[in-house]
Amino acid sequence: MAPIPTPPTAPQDVPEAYVGLAAADAERRARTRGWSVVRAVPPGAFITMEFLEGRINFEVSDDIVTRCWQG
Repeated sequence: MAPIPTPPTAPQDVPEAYVGLAAADAERRARTRGWSVVRAVPPGAFITMEFLEGRINFEVSDDIVTRCWQG
């Protein structure tokens, strides 16, 4: 039987710290802090709601992060 893969762990980071940053700066910061997936979406967008360990989500309006959450 094949071993069960170990999912990546989320970085020890505070998602609220990204609110107010420019989207490009927030993405750069997230990647340097170890987030494996960075997703930026416009306000009100329909997105999948599955939880993905190691992903950080940005809601971006006028190139500014207005909301941030992990998974």
